[in-house]
Amino acid sequence: MIIDAMDLLYSGNVSGFCLVSSDSDFTRLASRIRESGKRVYGFGERKTPRPFVAACDRFIYTDVFVQTPDDAAIKSLKQATNKELRCDSKLLNLIRSAIDAASDETGWVLLSAVGNYISKTVNDFDPRNYGFSKLNGLITAMGLFEIERRESQIFVRQIRKKNVKDSAIVSG
Repeated sequence: MIIDAMDLLYSGNVSGFCLVSSDSDFTRLASRIRESGKRVYGFGERKTPRPFVAACDRFIYTDVFVQTPDDAAIKSLKQATNKELRCDSKLLNLIRSAIDAASDETGWVLLSAVGNYISKTVNDFDPRNYGFSKLNGLITAMGLFEIERRESQIFVRQIRKKNVKDSAIVSG
């Protein structure tokens, strides 16, 4: 498979590759393809070694595709509770960083911009890993962010504390 992938790479007829594996043997292949300026999408199980996940532009865990309710994998993907989400400091920091990076002076940002930032920052992020089909549902469930629909677009910002005043003290 590696030889075939390299043949395809050198043919110049492809713009990206999908590698479906949980094997670390494909880490160098993913890196080499990316070095050539091609996109690499990885698909694999949760046991996939971190170096292979990191070598891909985007990595998707295959258990998010499972549809059978009796399957153990889908049970592990039940919706995380509000408390579980709020206690996940890595997730909170990621979402807050995305909002801070892309927000305007009022703190509002398009949800799609938040998603783009997250995708570029963490290549294996997927709201389905928390039991939500979309980022909007995940952020809403956290209860820490304001969400506003404006026509066909969704905006989000961090909830501001009511006791904090935005005034400055001027001394003369």
